[in-house]
Amino acid sequence: MILVTGATGTIGSHLVPLLVDSGAEVRAMSRQQGFHADFEDAGSLKRAVDGVDTVFLLSAPGKTAEHDLALLDVAQHVRKIVKISAIHTGTPGFELTSSWHLPGEEALRSSGLMWTILRPTTFASNALAWLPQIEAGEPIPSYCGDGTNGVVDPRDIAAVAAKALLTDDHDKQTYTLTGPQLLSTPQQVEILSEVLGTTLTTVDISPDQASTSMLAQGMSPESVDFMLKGFEIVRNGGNAVVTDHVERVLGWPPATFKNWAQDTLNTLAAKS
Repeated sequence: MILVTGATGTIGSHLVPLLVDSGAEVRAMSRQQGFHADFEDAGSLKRAVDGVDTVFLLSAPGKTAEHDLALLDVAQHVRKIVKISAIHTGTPGFELTSSWHLPGEEALRSSGLMWTILRPTTFASNALAWLPQIEAGEPIPSYCGDGTNGVVDPRDIAAVAAKALLTDDHDKQTYTLTGPQLLSTPQQVEILSEVLGTTLTTVDISPDQASTSMLAQGMSPESVDFMLKGFEIVRNGGNAVVTDHVERVLGWPPATFKNWAQDTLNTLAAKS
């Protein structure tokens, strides 16, 4: 039995079908659908892990450490946990995301359980946030200048997670998961223009403009500060990382951003 937390999310929605198709018995945990459980309700967590052999652990940003440790506390009987972390966890300059993920990583490594830690970079699916601008014919905001990310397809993250959950080949390994190329926001938008057959543009947003806009949308000052620090890191080249870890696990290269865009936008068009 494999427990998948965050089963209806960006990664989980791809992971659950992969596991089911492999013949695995899956318990899909979500606050919305499937097995209802809450990281802040110890009783529901105990019921979620009852009879479970392996866990896919994905916790919400902000309360990641608290939720990771809560699940580990009730899951000492399981054999293996595969945890979603984040790129650069534990690296100087990335203290906030490290504060979310490092406690869970360290607790998992010292737990006596088998484990695999997956540290993905920026998701290709983050581009879905640009759909309102695309549909309105407006420029897409660019917060990071020419800074680049090794944008990764969430389907590849799910496929790597499935390998780690279903085999012992990746026990006690930490993988940084990226796509095959470094892309800036303008470069991603250029690819979307090609895929959609239309001209899309970007507009540079300064840190002050970004701060004003996010605060006006009701974001907390702490969240705005986190976002601005992330934009600055990317702008200065701090997330210009590409690895071969997806290919090492799967045996084939990771999907490009164009692959993701073609598949996803065609799917969205078919549903509309």
